[in-house]
Amino acid sequence: MRGNALFRAENLALTYASTRGPVKALEDLNASLGEGEFLCVLGPSGCGKSTLLKVVAGLLKPSAGTVTLGGAPIAGPRRDVGIVFQQPTLLPWQSTLDNVLLPVRTLGLDLVEGREKARALLKLVGLEKFASHYPNELSGGMQQRVGIARGLIHDPALLLMDEPFAALDAMTREQMTMELQRIWMAAGKSVMFITHSIPEAVFLADRIVVLSARPGRTIREVNVDLPRPRTLATMAEKPFAEHCNALRALFTDLVTGEAGLNGAQ
Repeated sequence: MRGNALFRAENLALTYASTRGPVKALEDLNASLGEGEFLCVLGPSGCGKSTLLKVVAGLLKPSAGTVTLGGAPIAGPRRDVGIVFQQPTLLPWQSTLDNVLLPVRTLGLDLVEGREKARALLKLVGLEKFASHYPNELSGGMQQRVGIARGLIHDPALLLMDEPFAALDAMTREQMTMELQRIWMAAGKSVMFITHSIPEAVFLADRIVVLSARPGRTIREVNVDLPRPRTLATMAEKPFAEHCNALRALFTDLVTGEAGLNGAQ
């Protein structure tokens, strides 16, 4: 883990109430995130990855275990956490600049300073020439860059990203992965990135936390020691393929093991 632990979850569990009875989303999950580290949380669909992110964001209260940020328990939404969702959720009647400024207005921060910072962030994400454009004038990748700038505008200690590129086409997704690495290296933020894409996790992460099928629990932590900056050529190199193949084998073993257990019941 890079740096001191900024975030830590210990023996985390969360059970939802439903019309069909209680549903365990997370169980005995342990994870940590260092200052300035890029952490990917990898797991199959429905394993509780997004639930974990909502717990860290303070949007859901765990049923058991402890979750801390900066050493303090997470008891609700916090100003030092930014979120980038799967869909950019931009306000269609607001310009790019005003969409980035939304958290500044919501949190009651200084608007003059916020505008200056928003323009700097738009330059960082390559959209300085689109400050006055509206969402319907932007491509899907450009809209997601606006979402990233908005997540950084209030200078959070931690940026949470919930499969932000899942809705993009393959070529745009690859480009955005490259862009995110550049933005992260420039901003120096701690990032927790939720994904079910093995190559995406290996390309972006310093470290990967692998979750089991629901209820999600930590089954492996993988350090990704590939040098940065990583490029498209990185994806064609042997170390990258070895990391991806090892993770695929892990999930294959999981599926085989679960199938065996179900068959034995």
